[in-house]
Amino acid sequence: MYRGERVTVVEVGPRDGLQNEKGTISTADKIAFVDALSGAGLPVIEVSAFVSPKWVPQMADAEQVFDGITRAAATRYTALVPNLAGLERAQKAHVGEVAIFAAASETFSRKNINQSIEESLATYQQVCERALTAGMKVRGYLSTAFGCPYEGAVSAATVATLSERLIELGVFEVAVSDTIGIAQPSDVPRVLDAVLARVPADRIALHFHDTRGRALANVEAALPFGIRTFDASAGGLGGCPYAPGAPGNLATGDLIGLLHVLGVETGVSLDALTKASTFVRSRLGLLGPSSRS
Repeated sequence: MYRGERVTVVEVGPRDGLQNEKGTISTADKIAFVDALSGAGLPVIEVSAFVSPKWVPQMADAEQVFDGITRAAATRYTALVPNLAGLERAQKAHVGEVAIFAAASETFSRKNINQSIEESLATYQQVCERALTAGMKVRGYLSTAFGCPYEGAVSAATVATLSERLIELGVFEVAVSDTIGIAQPSDVPRVLDAVLARVPADRIALHFHDTRGRALANVEAALPFGIRTFDASAGGLGGCPYAPGAPGNLATGDLIGLLHVLGVETGVSLDALTKASTFVRSRLGLLGPSSRS
């Protein structure tokens, strides 16, 4: 059905994966991890986040990691930025693409970034304006799009409205995110029907967590809607802070395996990806059957 089509896999392991892991990993190992992912052919790698080391100590070496990696011509290297200060750091590190992160629920927004949704969008308007002026691309994350750990259900209409507003700020793509891994396949059409009525499919990505083991089924549910960009994390790194002990992000190897079975092209070597995943998990002391690629 999808044979010959191409999907872009956005590798978020070095950022979204590592920042939620309890184990520490050296800067040198982070650099080696990113380089291994580049060697596997990942087209987009989210390398780090320019956030306060006080709040996210795992990302304190963002500049050093960007300085140390070998940048492949075919790969885009991105970073998360929460504000203008983070953007300035990213510019100095020669980052060409950044990501901002809003939320679809008010409580999550306040607890995650200490701002209301409207306050966050005002901040991100400044970030987008400055980044675009500097020739940088901006991606937008929309957290809790399928449910909030504090408020429960989130309206699909709200997700659609906020997705459109992020596009209006200047982001080239919105990653509609199942932050706590609560989505099931029947939820995907409900959200996408609303979102795609306001934003074209080629400007929407999906970011699933595998908290309840449904991430791959959710990807399959999204493909008929024309979604061709999905986030994933090598080795399933990340965890869900709201579901201790549960699997983390959708594992990149699981996603690549599914897409290849469906005949979808990704440009990613599963063997090389597995080696990268095994390497980083060993450095984090994560062994055993959960060491997925």
